[in-house]
Amino acid sequence: MRVFQIGPTGVQEIGQLPAAVAPQSTVWISCSRAEFDTEQGAIQATLQTLCGIQLVDLHVSDLLNAQLPSHYDYTAQYDLLVFRRLASATAAGEAAPAGTESSAPARRTGPPILRRIDTSPVGFAVFDNVLLSVHPVDCAVRDAYAQRLLSGTAESLRDNGSRIPTSAADLMLRIVSQIVDRYLDLRRELSRQLDHWQAELLAPNARFTNWSALLDARLALHALDDVAEDQRTAIQDWTAALETWPPADTQAGQREHDLLKVRSRDVLEHIERVVRHVRRLEQNAETTVQMHFSAQGHRTNEIMRTLTVLTAVFLPLNLITGFFGMNFDFLPLVHRQAGIWWTIGTMTLLAAGLVGVFWRKRYLARTAR
Repeated sequence: MRVFQIGPTGVQEIGQLPAAVAPQSTVWISCSRAEFDTEQGAIQATLQTLCGIQLVDLHVSDLLNAQLPSHYDYTAQYDLLVFRRLASATAAGEAAPAGTESSAPARRTGPPILRRIDTSPVGFAVFDNVLLSVHPVDCAVRDAYAQRLLSGTAESLRDNGSRIPTSAADLMLRIVSQIVDRYLDLRRELSRQLDHWQAELLAPNARFTNWSALLDARLALHALDDVAEDQRTAIQDWTAALETWPPADTQAGQREHDLLKVRSRDVLEHIERVVRHVRRLEQNAETTVQMHFSAQGHRTNEIMRTLTVLTAVFLPLNLITGFFGMNFDFLPLVHRQAGIWWTIGTMTLLAAGLVGVFWRKRYLARTAR
């Protein structure tokens, strides 16, 4: 468990749950699901002391549920946001430490980029001056943002505190924005992998055999589309809830409220970009597979056309040889010395004429690629 005190004078990490919140400050309590389960009593007591209220049982169950989709809920005293983030290196296939929670529900096959599409929920309980976040055990997003907060304190103070979160809601939105940015970074690698498969599928002389990985990619894209849709719905609900907040009494409070709306719309726009890109990748994958089978069918048709033309050329020749192979004593040209040459000449002219006709009709022409 990591606890941070964030205020106008800077950010500091404290070693234990606080007994009070400093004026104009925010307390960030960050823990894994296993820690939240074991330290639930102490955390609830701290929330009661700092905020005058505890988490309801249903929201506690939501924060402990590792399979919960992204969603938003609220009470009169706090808001609850569950947001699924991408799997880290441990979730992508490395073994998790013994006795800890694995954030990946299942291991995917195929390229490593597909295993990164596995997701795990991060829960946020947003109070007025306290943020409780419940992460997977291997959450790199939490650690990266905490390091960013601690290392950027001096620079933030020089910028009049513009980079220090001013409230629990602002802190939550900044962490969510960092989670969404990882989805945006994933697009580049996923596009590169699908472009590679498209080149293999449409190569004229290549035989594509990696169908299992392509199927896994399509299933992963469907799953990513569902995750992004749930994320968009959750942020839309959060944005709608912001509109119902009572107006601030001071100009600074109103400005902070407006900044929350702007940051929420920015996060929503990033999620919509992920949704659009995932759907475009799905369409590209479907189109490429269809083009592959269309090209295969076209090549098969060319082969069958060539075989049909050859059959049509040799069919009358077989008829001639079959005619002169009948067991009759009296057949035209059978007892003549020049009969064989007349027959060969006729067969040659007939074959050349048929080839000429088929070539003129472009039955033997190679289709341009």
